[in-house]
Amino acid sequence: MIAHLSGKLLLKGATSVVIDIGGVGYEVTIPLSTAYELGETGSDVSLRIYTHVREEALQLYGFQTGRERELFTLLISVSGIGTKSAIAMLSSMNADEIAGAIRTNNLARLTSVPGIGRKTAERLVIELRDKILQISSPALDETIAAGNGKAAKPSLDTVYDDALEALISLGYAKPVADRALKTAMTDGGEISVQALLRRSLRNLSK
Repeated sequence: MIAHLSGKLLLKGATSVVIDIGGVGYEVTIPLSTAYELGETGSDVSLRIYTHVREEALQLYGFQTGRERELFTLLISVSGIGTKSAIAMLSSMNADEIAGAIRTNNLARLTSVPGIGRKTAERLVIELRDKILQISSPALDETIAAGNGKAAKPSLDTVYDDALEALISLGYAKPVADRALKTAMTDGGEISVQALLRRSLRNLSK
């Protein structure tokens, strides 16, 4: 697997570049955030690479930092998020904005990305909220902590209604989702939308 490329920037576009390494040109798909950071054609370039292997093709995705590459890898691990959607997210938001939106359940921000619907956004929050902590920056941690300190704690009814809406949007019938949530409430543990969803989905998968 190719994990890193360094060479001369032969061609540069908004979503892809060609890097000349010893006379061989490697075409690499990049997000806009990486394109902004690259120099002009002919300059030296160094990118972290994710190699995506499919039956009919091998495609390279390049990022300015290892953190962006790691975030890309996390995003495509979620069902419904392909490489195209992950690149679109990294083109629309920086790493901290994506991590912050997932950690704070900001569905409006996530669904502002073309191709990301509400169900996919909810799945991103459910599956990555804990995993995303490993690539969060100290500045983002401080911002979220400050926001949590100022925000009013949602009522139990609000938490329940939000969790119910999320389950219904994921395709579960309302009576089924309602029963799963009531069981999750009596199981004990944290009472938050994310915690209730995790316990409900675990119960529904049995």
